[in-house]
Amino acid sequence: MQIGYPILSTVIFLPIFGALWIFLIRRSSETFIKWTALLISLVTFILSIPLFSSFDKTTAKMQFTETHGWVPSWGIKYALGVDGISVLFVLLSTLLTILCVTVSWNSIKEKTKEFYAALLLIEGSMIGVFCSLDLFLFYIFWEAMLIPMYLLIGVWGGPNRVYAAIKFFLYTLVGSVLMLVGIIVLYINTGQGSERTFDMLQMMTTNYPYNMQLILFWAFFAAFSVKVPMFPVHTWLPDAHTEAPTAGSVILAGILIKMGAYGFLRFNMPLFPEATKAMAPAMMILSVIAIIYGGIICLGQTDLKRLIAYSSVSHMGFVTLGIFALNVQGIQGGILQMINHGIVTGALFLCVGMIYDRTHTRQIEDYGGVATVMPIYAAFFMVFTLASIGLPGTNGFVGEFLIILGGFTASKTLGVLSATGIIIGAAYMLWLYQRVFFLETNPKVQGHPDMNMREILTIVPMILLVLWIGIYPNTFLSFMDASVQNLIERINSVPVNSVSVSGNEKILSLITDTDTVIEVLK
Repeated sequence: MQIGYPILSTVIFLPIFGALWIFLIRRSSETFIKWTALLISLVTFILSIPLFSSFDKTTAKMQFTETHGWVPSWGIKYALGVDGISVLFVLLSTLLTILCVTVSWNSIKEKTKEFYAALLLIEGSMIGVFCSLDLFLFYIFWEAMLIPMYLLIGVWGGPNRVYAAIKFFLYTLVGSVLMLVGIIVLYINTGQGSERTFDMLQMMTTNYPYNMQLILFWAFFAAFSVKVPMFPVHTWLPDAHTEAPTAGSVILAGILIKMGAYGFLRFNMPLFPEATKAMAPAMMILSVIAIIYGGIICLGQTDLKRLIAYSSVSHMGFVTLGIFALNVQGIQGGILQMINHGIVTGALFLCVGMIYDRTHTRQIEDYGGVATVMPIYAAFFMVFTLASIGLPGTNGFVGEFLIILGGFTASKTLGVLSATGIIIGAAYMLWLYQRVFFLETNPKVQGHPDMNMREILTIVPMILLVLWIGIYPNTFLSFMDASVQNLIERINSVPVNSVSVSGNEKILSLITDTDTVIEVLK
């Protein structure tokens, strides 16, 4: 589908050029810098609205496509497009960036120019990841996110920001290098000579040998599992969330960690369908471990941000469980839950940032009686708490219901075990709310003002989305119907290889067999 202007290029490069513009503004003009960042993020969001209003929900084809030659001798194109899986993430990215700008208005007091420039650079890179149809272009945007996110954590973060930033960078970089090897192997095995291409859609028409699929599945898995993050490569996330500024935590929770699950949907499943079928049980087991492990760890946390960070491990476990259930309900639930998690957990980090700006502490024991001192804030936090635990009528319920339904269809045992994560989630979130907002009023929270109008306007869009998706989820599910059906058909169109889903020993021997790996890479 085409409209009157190149919408995808616009929403990608407007914030990037806006960041360059901010670099030209005098450092002393802090107010002008803030308003410039807000204006650019608002315009980017407004220009992206046609993605929602003009999207054709009846087709699984890529829409709003743009294709231009870039390096034809290497088969590299500037190719963009979105389908029902990616379009909602573009809109979520443009919305959350606005909220990150407003929530940082008074909390960022040093290097303001660089902060807002980094924020806009991240926005453009994130949108580029969701829109790229060329693997070379995808990898550029994927890596481009690392530097500004590293700076957000390492420059404007907490006391241990340098450690957290380096850990985030190294974990992500190692996984990304393995994915780069996989991309090169795909390129070499897609066509001959000048016919080779990085075009993702053309790669989907190529049937790769099963052994190659297995090895490439794990190469891409290395990058995407770290980004999710899946158990056991999740340890960078709590440190990054804890030390990042509020805007950094919102970007991490709302968008960045969704890119791992998005990568599974966009690359692993359509490019390596046989390997996906074979490895689905192992992926589901890892997902259930993450759900239960993340929830139990939350029960022992004493830091507000660290608790919410570990809850992301549990919630993203639900997402990957739904995706690798390999049925319509599970995959739709997984995609919707990615959106839901971005809204709810992003909002919780916004709320934590707001109260931290007043009290300058994240320790749960330093709170108590906040509902008496800040009743409006307590009401908003309660809505997001209930959404996080999946109360019917909120967005969290719809996503988790579909995921558990899909997971139960694929494996009754894993479906039942995953449901215990909801119970654990209710325990740690309600216990958190009781300790922070009720009990005896702590002197450290007395005398602080309730939410101001800027903070209320920052939170209200998230409240509306929580209720909108919770009451009428079909508005968003209808976007992904055709694309999910097409993905399922793609996976089911190939026969299950002689390596059955229960043949884990043979799978591991294939991956660890050096001769096999070398032969595939050749």
